[in-house]
Amino acid sequence: MSDPFSPRGPAAASHWAERPERSNMFFLRIMVWISLRLGRRAGRLVLHLIVIYFLLFAPSAHRASRNYLRRVLERPPGLSDCYRHFFRFASTIHDRVYLLNGEFDRFDIRVIGEEVMEQVLAEGRGAFLLGAHFGSFEVLRALARQRPGLESAMVMYEENARKINAMLAAIAPGRGGEVIPLGRLDSMLRLREALNRGKIVGMLGDRSLGSEPARQLPFLGELAYFPTGPLRLAALMKRPVLLMAGIHLGGNRYELHFERLEDFSDGSGDRSEVAGAAMARYVKRLETLCRLHPYNWFNFFDFWAAGHARTGGAG
Repeated sequence: MSDPFSPRGPAAASHWAERPERSNMFFLRIMVWISLRLGRRAGRLVLHLIVIYFLLFAPSAHRASRNYLRRVLERPPGLSDCYRHFFRFASTIHDRVYLLNGEFDRFDIRVIGEEVMEQVLAEGRGAFLLGAHFGSFEVLRALARQRPGLESAMVMYEENARKINAMLAAIAPGRGGEVIPLGRLDSMLRLREALNRGKIVGMLGDRSLGSEPARQLPFLGELAYFPTGPLRLAALMKRPVLLMAGIHLGGNRYELHFERLEDFSDGSGDRSEVAGAAMARYVKRLETLCRLHPYNWFNFFDFWAAGHARTGGAG
């Protein structure tokens, strides 16, 4: 099997959206089989073999891991650092199988900032959760079980939505939850309806498509592109935005963070300027979380070089 994370060639540069998905789905199906057939403890033992395999035969992901770890650790990373990075990623995918299937009792999950979430839910107008490819978004399901009124949906571009739906169908058919694809005629209508029903709508704010408006901000020592769309969407919908991170601490332990990032509810002021300031806070906070929990960053491509492959739309 070829490098499952590799771009298709020089023309595709290192843009994450260009990566082939067949191998990723193959990897995912292996993980599902292991999880359901062998159980979590035995499955985690097999994860070590899978991680060794990918360290040996996924050179682009290995290079991207080293590049990121060098920045976040502020020292040359060793093989053990890359191993921990890959293993943390594999562990969250492995655990995703159990979280999507409602087996929350397997995990020790601590919630930081639950009062922020409770306040937003009490207002009943819905809100956005802005996350990243950092840790696990699925641990949010554990909180939803404790609070029956918490309903969530994910919003993303259609191509991503198609991939995510395929992934969720492979892990837990019929239990993936609502995914609202952007770019369709009814996208805004569906999103507004979800918010009006008080739903929490998740978005990921660290990766941008090639033509999507984005802004360069300092991140781990160098400028990187971040999409402006998520916060502009929240400003358009006049809803609060919480930063959310489901951090894997090792073993069966997770820490779920909620922090208020911005509230666009009153619609006053220059929304573009307010969204820009909120975006800078998001990136700064993401950088802090990366330094505190360096092995939870799951962008296995050259995150900084990806910006140079953009076809336009920066600003």
